[in-house]
Amino acid sequence: MESSGNHGGIQQLLAAEQEAQQIVNAARTAKMARLKQAKDEAETEIADHKTTTEHSFQRKLEETSGDSGANVKRLEQETDEKIEQLKNEASRISRDVVDMLLKHVTTVNN
Repeated sequence: MESSGNHGGIQQLLAAEQEAQQIVNAARTAKMARLKQAKDEAETEIADHKTTTEHSFQRKLEETSGDSGANVKRLEQETDEKIEQLKNEASRISRDVVDMLLKHVTTVNN
């Protein structure tokens, strides 16, 4: 009769071991599922961040390009003003320069 009792105890231990193995397997499966979910969430977050950063970069690039166009226009205007000043200055002194050149060309030195 004792062997029957021992046999029943062994059966209980085997059943408990199988139950423990099922619990461990379920925990592993849950862990793997959670890791996959975390990986998917991280990839989504990375993609969102990349998109946001790209939009921000494009916006700043457009703003900078717009400023560049304004700078080019401003520089063209300043250049035109400087050219006009030089033309005015040249026309103001051109008669004096011509007179000076004629004097030196027509003067004979002995």
